[in-house]
Amino acid sequence: MKTPKHWQNKNLLATALLPAGCLYALATWCRMRFIRPRKISVPVICVGNLTAGGSGKTPVAASLAKILKQAGKKPFFVSRGYGGRLKHILVNPARHTPFEVGDEPLLLAAEAPVVVDGNRFEGAELAVQNGADIIIMDDGFQNPTLYKDKSFLVIDGAAGMGNLWPVPAGPMREFLHQGLQRADAVIMLGEDKHNLLPRLGGLPVFRGDVVPVRPVCDKPHAIAFAGIGRPQKLYQSLEDCGITLVKTKDFPDHHFYNRSELENLIKEAGKLNAALFTTSKDMVKIPADLRPNFRVLEITVKWQDEEALRRFLLR
Repeated sequence: MKTPKHWQNKNLLATALLPAGCLYALATWCRMRFIRPRKISVPVICVGNLTAGGSGKTPVAASLAKILKQAGKKPFFVSRGYGGRLKHILVNPARHTPFEVGDEPLLLAAEAPVVVDGNRFEGAELAVQNGADIIIMDDGFQNPTLYKDKSFLVIDGAAGMGNLWPVPAGPMREFLHQGLQRADAVIMLGEDKHNLLPRLGGLPVFRGDVVPVRPVCDKPHAIAFAGIGRPQKLYQSLEDCGITLVKTKDFPDHHFYNRSELENLIKEAGKLNAALFTTSKDMVKIPADLRPNFRVLEITVKWQDEEALRRFLLR
């Protein structure tokens, strides 16, 4: 799904949809208020957000797992496996496909073991049975089934939160004040271009930047494509690395590519003598025999004060 234009402002269309948005927010409030979460035997860290679409949760979750492993912990991710058909399983990257477990679990499995389960409590139990001493929930801030010891809200500073109204009137999964009451800290990625920091209710804020690992490009220019919440982040990062883009192509978030789409991209790149770049999240959905035609822009999170974040995590 591409972000609707009316989500950015409190215009006539957004105002007309606001009653439906209030009902959506009310449903979220009722779910969080009346379903009692169940506590697991190990600590649970939730990496979530308040908006529909990508905010940078997956690279943040991977970075937190890395910090925890450096501290001697054995983190496991628990994910619902959006787009996959298998549930209550420990992901095996050598055997499972994105069609079975979703794209993000395969990406996270490069950092730490991943359990896929729509029921987060049952997924956490399976992780503990397999050796986890701490759980990282990838998304799930609005899921009440599992007790969270710490909840981080990830905010994309460049994208902001639009008009701050709930879906379908705006991009919010719930009203801002509603979500802040359950959060323990905020992770702000990039520059706060929408002046959101003063509205965060005094919560601890950890600042970071999603930075690209400069890729090698032996072609004069490149074509870039992505099926993520904000494909523009990929395009801008490639340009920041000095790569000239001759074409970009957006696909819906979590898009599963068919072979003809990929072969058309390969043909077009050949005609233009261009490299083909995409994200790690997209690459796991490309068949193995076609992957040599594509390149990945690797990213990592660079924290402004990683030591402060580490202390907060381990407290």
